[in-house]
Amino acid sequence: MNDRQPIAGAAPLPRHSRQARVVWGPRTVTVGGDAPVRVQSMTNTDTVDVIGTAIQVKELAHAGSEMVRLTVNTPEAAAAVPHIRDQLDRMGIDVPLIGDFHYNGHRLLTEHPACAEALSKYRINPGNVGKGDKKDKQFGQMIEAAMRWDKVVRIGVNWGSLDQELLALLMDENLRRAQPWDAKQVMYEALISSAIDSAKLAESMGMNGSQIILSCKVSGVQDLIAVYRELARRSDYALHLGLTEAGMGTKGTVASAAALSVLLQEGIGDTIRVSLTPQPGEARTQEVVVANEILQALGLRIFVPSVTACPGCGRTTSTTFQELAKQIDDFLRQQMPVWRNRYPGVEGLKVAVMGCIVNGPGESKHADVGISLPGTGEAPAAPVFIDGEKAMTLRGEGIAHEFQQVVQDYIEKRFGATAGEGPQVPAPHA
Repeated sequence: MNDRQPIAGAAPLPRHSRQARVVWGPRTVTVGGDAPVRVQSMTNTDTVDVIGTAIQVKELAHAGSEMVRLTVNTPEAAAAVPHIRDQLDRMGIDVPLIGDFHYNGHRLLTEHPACAEALSKYRINPGNVGKGDKKDKQFGQMIEAAMRWDKVVRIGVNWGSLDQELLALLMDENLRRAQPWDAKQVMYEALISSAIDSAKLAESMGMNGSQIILSCKVSGVQDLIAVYRELARRSDYALHLGLTEAGMGTKGTVASAAALSVLLQEGIGDTIRVSLTPQPGEARTQEVVVANEILQALGLRIFVPSVTACPGCGRTTSTTFQELAKQIDDFLRQQMPVWRNRYPGVEGLKVAVMGCIVNGPGESKHADVGISLPGTGEAPAAPVFIDGEKAMTLRGEGIAHEFQQVVQDYIEKRFGATAGEGPQVPAPHA
């Protein structure tokens, strides 16, 4: 008896959240509700450096960041924000800016109305808006500014700057329990309570709850998963995900991917940021690339054409396929800021660069455009497949350049028809 059943595809579980609208000029970035999971990033320039900050924001936007956060920590930084916004507008970069406020945000937003207006969203940390009687007053001043200028707020709790008064209160309550929680459980509760209680306070002041986004950032993968599962269960606010202080290089990338992927697969998370410590000399845009790759790997978003390439083995002692795969991947990413508008749908393109005959032809047939390069000892010929059919065979020293031109021609033919005529993007030299 055949008891086989169709295998259901994996899909993120639904979570209905309120939808916020982050606006600048003609651009609106919706967050939550039926909106796609959004990617944001943060500059590491001195905000007072208007030109340097604007250039980095432009780079992050071109890499795929849909919102960019700036540090606003001094009167000079607050005064610079409108000029950064003006510079971006002149460059045609309409990405919304987020102001990151700590300790003195209530003063900066009140004393620098041009800054308050130029920002599209404010990040408020309830752990450092003030102490004692000043806390609610200073928090209220920031909420009032957001309502005055019709801005979204992210109430962002971080376990490195947790509200100590709330934590002490919860610890006292815990001591009175018949079966006290362990310290980590109390900390989890403090994070979640701080976020939700602050959001409810903002609503009591007249703020629309749909304009509130919550986050509870920690630096441990399992801690983040536990906190956000409970935060999602207890609220319907849009949620921003991020593993704080994730680290650099492989460690930060893997930890962020592990934590965010579990939550996103459960339908938890409406915006994400990958908080990578840059390697010396590494572009700030790497955090955007990783965030995009997480969403694309999960099938939640498509940002850039995908390049399938084999890992290599004893059959591929030559580095030719590695070099070609990197060249094609770099080429596609470099062109995307222009291609997004010129070739609608090009982000869904699939390219395969394979290193030998074992899986090369098969993988190439599954791609839109694929090439199977000769492995060690194989005939020096590289069959090219287009839309699943063998289209040509490339030979000689110019295979890399010729294949790149094949990809360019395919894009123009398939995706250019929907965008109309326009100037062609020159293919860089191989």
